[in-house]
Amino acid sequence: MDHNASLSDPARRTRTIVIVSLAILGAAIALFGNAVVRILSMPLRRPEWHVFVGTFNGVALITVAALPFAASAVWALARRRSAAGVTAAWRMSLAEVGIVYGTVPWVWIILLPGDEDGAVMSLVPLRDLYAVLADGGTGQIVGNLLVFAALGFLAPVRFAALASAPRILALGAGCSVVVETAQYVLRLDRVSSVDDVLLNASGAGLAALASRRWWRVTAGEPSALSGYRG
Repeated sequence: MDHNASLSDPARRTRTIVIVSLAILGAAIALFGNAVVRILSMPLRRPEWHVFVGTFNGVALITVAALPFAASAVWALARRRSAAGVTAAWRMSLAEVGIVYGTVPWVWIILLPGDEDGAVMSLVPLRDLYAVLADGGTGQIVGNLLVFAALGFLAPVRFAALASAPRILALGAGCSVVVETAQYVLRLDRVSSVDDVLLNASGAGLAALASRRWWRVTAGEPSALSGYRG
């Protein structure tokens, strides 16, 4: 008996997304395992609350520790929706939790106080990007690309209205503008740069293209609340 043939298209798409996500996570651990261990162990040497919530290493540790809770949230949401007869319950639940889990830590990190002398606004396109590249700050560029990558990857999977590259670019840019504005208004000693907006939006757009085959574009697919009570 071919069990794959008995799976619906949404179930196959959900399974594929889970497998791809686990493969990426496994590859990252294999490639950067030692660095990850060092980063996550640093807060444990100074177990103070401000170290956990106010440093990159602390946020990284909290993010890893929250993974089982995120998985439990996916399971609980999917089970409740499945019991209510909602189609694609697992895919919707995975996408919703994934958007939150994959975005909140990055936003948290970039809203931590920086090391600039006061709030700085940079509105000249590509100037800061060239400066970062000249200083060898490739990691900073990659980080900016990843800020809204989860949002870009999973939002079109969850919401048919966002199944469009231009819309995801606009969403990523809008979210980035909000974050950069918050950095400046809250005077977090960071540079609020238009280049960060460009990189954040580009990361969301590229991630969306990577998930294109799983986008929710069928008009007949039920919404999250279709047949759902409670």
